[in-house]
Amino acid sequence: MRTATPTLLLARHHVVAPSLRVAEAAAGSVFGAARLRGPIARDTIAQVTGLSIATVNRQVTALLDAGVLRERADLAVSGAIGRPRVPVEINHEPYLTLGIHIGARTTSIVATDLFGRTLDVVETPTPRGPQAAALASLAASARRYLSRWHRRRALWVGVAAGGVVDSARGYLDHPRLGWSDAPVGPAFAEALGLPASVASHVDAMAGAELLLGGRRLLPASAGTSLYVYARETVGYALSIGGRVHSPTSGPGTIAALPVESELLGGTGQLESTVSDEAVLIAARKERIIATDGPASTMPAVLRAARQGNEQAQALLAERARVLGQAVALLRDLLNPDDLVVGGQAFTEYPEGMELVEAAYAERSVMPARQIRLTAFGNRVQEAGAGVVSLVGLYADPIGAMKRTLNRRPEVSA
Repeated sequence: MRTATPTLLLARHHVVAPSLRVAEAAAGSVFGAARLRGPIARDTIAQVTGLSIATVNRQVTALLDAGVLRERADLAVSGAIGRPRVPVEINHEPYLTLGIHIGARTTSIVATDLFGRTLDVVETPTPRGPQAAALASLAASARRYLSRWHRRRALWVGVAAGGVVDSARGYLDHPRLGWSDAPVGPAFAEALGLPASVASHVDAMAGAELLLGGRRLLPASAGTSLYVYARETVGYALSIGGRVHSPTSGPGTIAALPVESELLGGTGQLESTVSDEAVLIAARKERIIATDGPASTMPAVLRAARQGNEQAQALLAERARVLGQAVALLRDLLNPDDLVVGGQAFTEYPEGMELVEAAYAERSVMPARQIRLTAFGNRVQEAGAGVVSLVGLYADPIGAMKRTLNRRPEVSA
């Protein structure tokens, strides 16, 4: 028997590399204008996109035919004649996309509408053990979850995960999970009968900031943005000219960035100093929380700090100091136009942001530049997974609908 080639396998499974960028093609630009400013008239679309009115009319007609736009005749200008004067908006009620964030401990399954808004999210422990069994378990969980949606059709599945992602094939190396060349994209595409995209989770979060965070049209010539993430892992991503920079060999790492903190383990490396696990180990050592059991958690440490426990406050202040200095080092090295931080190390303890900013200002040698906290708060992981499930539609809505409707999924949403 002949073995299927990788290209044929990818075609069968409909794995598509995500395009984490502001749309440049005409259809994507028109869809983006309607998404961000709708209901919107065709002449206004032409103004905000720079496209000719003839091009806008053609693209609107095609998007209406594809089912992703709808007309709002009730909002037409009084006395205007002809369809071009009828505003259009996103036809979001019939559809959803499915985002999966595979974390080191927890996996989130997110239903998202075409605006990028979270409709619902559930969490499940990330399975341990052999990668094939773990992947099969996650795909089965996603399939069961999708079966609950009876009034919306699922269009796409997007997966965001740590480790090194081969987005073209949808494969993942994740040392912390023990996964090597794991066929994540094909597994979800096959189980759900949907096109699938896979991205590094920090790239995905940066993509969410770029495409969903500002709620505005961004020019393709937009400047550079640095996104720094910290929770159980640390990472960074760069957006350049309206596009998340995703090296073919995978994202760089800041896990081993040199830092100093005896209070948080003394490892001399960023990730093992500021991770939730590092804080928990220190909190248990200082007897701020129990050494084990259901009360031995980060929420317990945060609760103790807010109740006035000085040792808990000192641990969180130390993490904030180390994070602020690390952000300063990255900012001075890369000198972005915009600087964003996200992840629960920043967002779960907003009281610490002043300390992050103070350490950043003290360490940086460049002219002052403000740190911006993620627009998504503690929902940053689900926003990242959601945007990976949407970027195929945002970049090429007509092609995405054709690709989706050519599939015959067994799961009806």
